[in-house]
Amino acid sequence: MTDEKLIEMFWNRDEGAIAAATEKYRAFCHSVVANLLAHQEDREECISDAFLALWNKIPPARPKSLSAFLAKIVRTLALERSRKENAWKRGGRVQTVGEEFLQGVTDGRTLADDYESSRAGEIINEFLDSQPKADRKIFILRYWFDEDISRIALRTGHSESRIKSLLKRQRDKLRAMLEKEGITV
Repeated sequence: MTDEKLIEMFWNRDEGAIAAATEKYRAFCHSVVANLLAHQEDREECISDAFLALWNKIPPARPKSLSAFLAKIVRTLALERSRKENAWKRGGRVQTVGEEFLQGVTDGRTLADDYESSRAGEIINEFLDSQPKADRKIFILRYWFDEDISRIALRTGHSESRIKSLLKRQRDKLRAMLEKEGITV
């Protein structure tokens, strides 16, 4: 089933929309949350919550890309759950890779407010579009899918040190692009 048809089903409040979307995108959602949540039960619950959130968000939202829209929902839910699991009051604080990335780009500040502006999002997309396909894949594996550097090295056939230095250069280039456009980092 096409994404356009699925979006239309959600828009028309067709109860089969959730089942159809789940059938098409369950495995994709698992790949998004796989490195964010340690327990399979948490992953399953997060994915179920994401499909319910999709039902609640369409309408009024009418996404251009259903997979990207769903990926953002499920990833946000997984990060929220991960933060709760690792809260200070529960004995520890584990920094997520996304937080590591933001610190690398912004020296500890977050881009949350700036990213909400459409220009910051456009700049990040322009940056990713300017990267060679292999480098873009490494960036996305690390900062979107929270993949370990060692696993990225295995997947790409590069050394861990090469992956680390590539990611550092990418963060520096992105920081420069953001600063050039007047987004304080």
